[in-house]
Amino acid sequence: MLDFNRLFNPRAIGIIGVSDKPYGGGFFLRSLQSMPYDKPIYIFNPRLKGQIIRNLHVHGSILDIPMEEPIDHVIIAVPAKLCPTILEEVGKRKVPFVTIFTSGFSEVGKQSLESDILKIAIKYDIRIIGPNCLGIYVPKNNISFSSRLSTNSGNFGMILQSGGLAIQMSSMASSIYGNHISKAISIGNQIDLNFVDFLETFLTDKETRVIGLYIENLKNKDNGQNFRQILKKLALKNKPVIIWKVGSGESSREAILSHTGGLAGSQAIWEGVTRQSGAILVKNAEEFQNLAMTFQYLLNLSIDRKIGVISIGGGASIQITDILEQYNLSIPRLLPETRENILKFLPGVNTIVRNPLDLGSSGINPEVFYKSLIALDRDPNISAIVFGWVINFDKHILKYVKKAYHEMSKPFVCIAYKITDDVDYYSARLQFKKEMFQLKIPVYESIEALAKSLDKLCTYQEFLKTHLD
Repeated sequence: MLDFNRLFNPRAIGIIGVSDKPYGGGFFLRSLQSMPYDKPIYIFNPRLKGQIIRNLHVHGSILDIPMEEPIDHVIIAVPAKLCPTILEEVGKRKVPFVTIFTSGFSEVGKQSLESDILKIAIKYDIRIIGPNCLGIYVPKNNISFSSRLSTNSGNFGMILQSGGLAIQMSSMASSIYGNHISKAISIGNQIDLNFVDFLETFLTDKETRVIGLYIENLKNKDNGQNFRQILKKLALKNKPVIIWKVGSGESSREAILSHTGGLAGSQAIWEGVTRQSGAILVKNAEEFQNLAMTFQYLLNLSIDRKIGVISIGGGASIQITDILEQYNLSIPRLLPETRENILKFLPGVNTIVRNPLDLGSSGINPEVFYKSLIALDRDPNISAIVFGWVINFDKHILKYVKKAYHEMSKPFVCIAYKITDDVDYYSARLQFKKEMFQLKIPVYESIEALAKSLDKLCTYQEFLKTHLD
């Protein structure tokens, strides 16, 4: 297995092709300084040699830097035709890792240029990410491929073929879903380092607990057993892998060929791969992030598909139940003693004491809500609790949810509906969600998002039970 320490924790980074423009090499310089990266950054451009850009001296060539000043990772942002010459210099400088940001290779029919680069990489023992990619985001070590990403480090690892989506998904993960990143890698055309290489390092990476992949295609090196085997190893080590595989339609397959220069593969094959390996297939960015959030907070808690539901209003409770059952989740009856306990604090008017539990107007009373959570938690027929909340995202409900959380033995999750476009409502709802995340309670914006996620979590847990028992 490859040792990626000098990639993820480099002693210095070089950027070849920097100018004072905010794109190309300048984009990476701004991204690193925004974290800020606190180790040496060397910037190169022979046309601007001797100038100062963003307080850094511009060098003409990487060979100008003395060998006693280590550079572990270089980002190349020059036209494709110049990459072989630049890579020769990088090789002579004994740099172990290179990210080639530049596009214009196999995705536009220039496979021979990729072959030339790969020959040089082999000659000098350089490992390449890309070309046509953004490289790495490691918040723990202040490395970023965007100036707008969080500095908070977590345990969600991602490998994505798209650079733009790498930024988007990293931002969404941390900001919206509470899925802080351990490492994210944009791998582009993957002429050298590929999905299997990075999945293997995630297998032993103590900082990465949940893994997400955005896949357009697999290159020949990845096809077949190696990829499937590493997915299964990760699954059985309780490191679930979420796969967002695109390219099921003819137009999207053509777009993939022009984006990263490879063939997409059929959906049926991918469904088979995930069934055999324990990986989980999703269809879009929202499913990807919701499931990552679910794994983050509920991975080691047994759900067992038996759900207790608390809601305010009969229609809302029916809606939740209907959608949960569509996704293979059951809503078991409450024990008679559970119902008797609930009737001690819940009036018989405007309520329905069953599962789903309709609190009616009494549900706006935080103490009633708290007692309801505790009552369902004590029922042995229920393994997890779902509650929907649409009003009063304030400190009073937070107080009682926190109180319940510390007394409950079973997981519970929240649907925080968006029912109005109002700044004050949105602000209160956002604060409520952040407080829930601190308690490790996942918060979903729709019933369907929750139901899909719980179904897939249960599927993964059932896979583990089958293969580990």
